[in-house]
This record gives sequence, C-alpha cells and structure tokens, in this order.
Amino acid sequence: MKMRKQAIAAGALALSAFATAADAFEFGAPGWLQKPGVVLGAAAAAPPPGLYGFNQVFTYQSHLVGPGAPINANGAATGVKADLAAQGFLYVPGWNFLGATYGFVAVVPFISASVGPPINVNPAGMHNAFFANELSWKLGDSGFFVKAGLGIYAPTGTQQGPNGLGNVGNPWWTFQPNLVVSYLKDGWNLTVNVFDEINTTNTVTNYRSGDVLHAEFTATKTMGNWTIGPVAYYVGQVTNDRSSGFYGGAINVNRYDIWAAGGMFAYNFGPAQVSVWGTQELSSTARGGTAGLPGLDTAAITKGFSVFAQLNYRIWAPDPPASQTVPRYRK
Repeated sequence: MKMRKQAIAAGALALSAFATAADAFEFGAPGWLQKPGVVLGAAAAAPPPGLYGFNQVFTYQSHLVGPGAPINANGAATGVKADLAAQGFLYVPGWNFLGATYGFVAVVPFISASVGPPINVNPAGMHNAFFANELSWKLGDSGFFVKAGLGIYAPTGTQQGPNGLGNVGNPWWTFQPNLVVSYLKDGWNLTVNVFDEINTTNTVTNYRSGDVLHAEFTATKTMGNWTIGPVAYYVGQVTNDRSSGFYGGAINVNRYDIWAAGGMFAYNFGPAQVSVWGTQELSSTARGGTAGLPGLDTAAITKGFSVFAQLNYRIWAPDPPASQTVPRYRK
C-alpha cells in the first residue's frame, strides 16, 4: 500500500479515537462497539410480564495510551471524550421456553465524541441500534438465576467518509451472544455478565474486525430503598482482524486489555429507580500495532474514567404489579 508511515499512523490514531466512542475497529484501530461498563448492575432475573423503559446517559473522559498514542508538543496526551444518551425498552410478554422467561430488548443510542490535538475530530450522531432476545432461568429457591441471549447491533448509525467510519455509526453487523449468572438473595446482587462482539465485514471496505470479549462484575447490597456496592469490568480484543484489498492487505494486529473498577449506588422511588455508577480504568495496554511497517507500532487505546446514570420504570403491565419494585435493566 503506497502510503507514507506518517499518514498511516495518523489515520490509525484517528480511528482509535473513534473507537472510544464505541465506533471503529478498522485498520490501525482498537475499539469496541458497546462501551464497557454499560451493563453493570443488570442481573439475570427477568421482571414480571410488562413493558419497561430505561434511559441511560454516560460520559467517558480519557486519553490515548500505548506505543502509537500521539503526544503534543507540550508533552500532553491526546484527550478523548465521549457522551451518550440512549432510550431503551424491555418487553416481557409472559412466554416461557424450556423453563425460561422470554424477553425482548430494543435500544437506540446517540453519541457525541471529541478527540483533542493533534487529531482534532468531533463526530456525533446516532449509533447502531441494538436488539436482543433473552431467556432467563430461575434455579429453584437457591437464589441463582441464569440468563442467555443473543444481541444484534444493526448498521443504522450515522456513517460518513470513504471507509464508512467518519462518524459514530458502523457499516457492519455485530452479533453479541451473552451469558449472565446472578445470585439474588437477602438483598445481594452478585452478578457476572460475559459477552462477545462478533463482527461481519465492513460493507464499504470488506475489512473484518476481530472479536472483543467483555466481562462485567457486580457485587451490590440492597438495604431498604438503597443499593450500594463495588463494580468492575474487563474488555479486550481476542482475535485478529482480517484485511481486504481496500487497505492493500495491511492488517491491524492490535490487541488491547483494559481493567476497571468502581462503585454503584441506586435508590428505588417505587414507580421508578435511579442508578448511578462510576468506573476508573486501572490498566490499559495495547500491543501489536500495524503489521508490515517495520519500526512503526500504531497500537493505542484509551484510559480514563466513566460516570453512568440510568432511570428504570414500568410503562405497562397486564395486571397491577404486586410490588412497586422496578427492576433495573440495561442497554
């Protein structure tokens, strides 16, 4: 591919920055589609039949780290910020399948991002819409619940640029199988949520991004109307990308690993519940960079902190609820 190293590095870093807005995995860029930490607090139990709504917002304040991260003339790191607002719905029709309760989820997210100098980009628009089918099993009176599901991110987001990645939408589908295990008894919510992002090829460039593994951990205790406890997450790219003729066969070997920890508190008002949680990324490492360019490692990833807030409420139920407790759900 006839490009100067500097041009490739700049493009790689720009894409890496977009990845922070849950955007690009493409050539030279690490990233994820679903922001790590979004499903913290969400348990495996299904709520009673009905239609539920949830509104989530978050802000992610970070900077680029790794061998490919640019440094400004004054020594300052490149800042990256992302803000999201999402409207979601959970429908539980009361159906049972293989002993499990069925639920359907739909979410439409909107993202605004900014990347500081020397990149200076400000993408904003609608992100890819999310849909999921889920099954939740209650394991007797043990307090344990298991949920399995398949989520799909559809390429409905705002797309621009020659490779389709000039804004916050992605020109490909992402399949997200997940498994959630929870212990819910005596006010405890001990949950492990593991899911994978499996991408189809970019319809513009025919490049295919590697799989991204998420693991999110919750350990909260409810006392009266209050809930409080620690949370944590891991995210990392676990398979290599597959290149295409659009990039002359060049491929992003970049792998990254991020670990974060934080805390959550929530208050149940009866007809609605508000949850707030924050996470600090304790370790962010990137390695591998772009293959085929001796001496140039473009590997970069973000490191920072996030603050999330979510409102959960019941919109409709076939019968008056026996309790005003509103289940916390997720994007």
